[in-house]
Amino acid sequence: MNPTAYDLVATDLDGTLLRGDDTVSERSLAALARVTGAGAHHLVVTGRPAPRVRALLGDLGCGGLAVCGQGAQVYDAGADRMLWSVTLDRELAETALGKIEAEVGEVYAAVDQDGVDGLTLIEPGYLMPHPTLPAVRVGRRDDLWAAPISKVLLRHPDLSDDELAATARAVVGSLATVTMSGPGTVELQPCGVTKATGLELAAERLGLSPERTVAFGDMPNDIPMFRWAAHGVAMAGAHPELRAVADEVTLSNEDDGVAVVLERLFARGRAQ
Repeated sequence: MNPTAYDLVATDLDGTLLRGDDTVSERSLAALARVTGAGAHHLVVTGRPAPRVRALLGDLGCGGLAVCGQGAQVYDAGADRMLWSVTLDRELAETALGKIEAEVGEVYAAVDQDGVDGLTLIEPGYLMPHPTLPAVRVGRRDDLWAAPISKVLLRHPDLSDDELAATARAVVGSLATVTMSGPGTVELQPCGVTKATGLELAAERLGLSPERTVAFGDMPNDIPMFRWAAHGVAMAGAHPELRAVADEVTLSNEDDGVAVVLERLFARGRAQ
């Protein structure tokens, strides 16, 4: 029987569980093993689409569910199949982009295609925030809409992420949900879809509740997840908007901040 107050540990990847070189420390792996050894579940909840996390999930020993694409995908890693996914209407995405560009001038866009084998497509001028992630450059924006998509990623040559996200939220309205998930990563996803909606679906399949969930993150896209979970832990250096709603702040991802908290919460033989 799990002796802690938590049955579910939900972790973001970039800036949270992953170090800057896209690896997970041995200390973090040991802490996650302690979680599962206590009978609790670990769920990855990431903005990355399912095809971009396959290898990482294997490294983490996650053969079950994962929440991907900012909550737009619930992926079964063991079966390599999507249990649930929702797409962003491509006409709505084009309309939203037009509204944003009417306010701030030209932006550069990319899309994550839907599905377990979906590609990341980037238009001319777009720079990948994570250069290690594979992407296919297309010749023009129209090529982005060739197949169903889960989200659009935006960058602006001059505006900060906060400025671009604020403008996008003001003009997009109900066309899409606007999120900011990391440096250089402002995104449009299906309206109403967040990490919390995906996490709730995955938790329901596992028979788990928000009252016994602890969540870790570093960016504003983690805010809905923190509000859903009983306890939210922000990383050192997390965005101020996330820190404002966090229950505690731990060390940075480079300093094993997730492991530090899990070692405390899942201390052997001690009830929480």
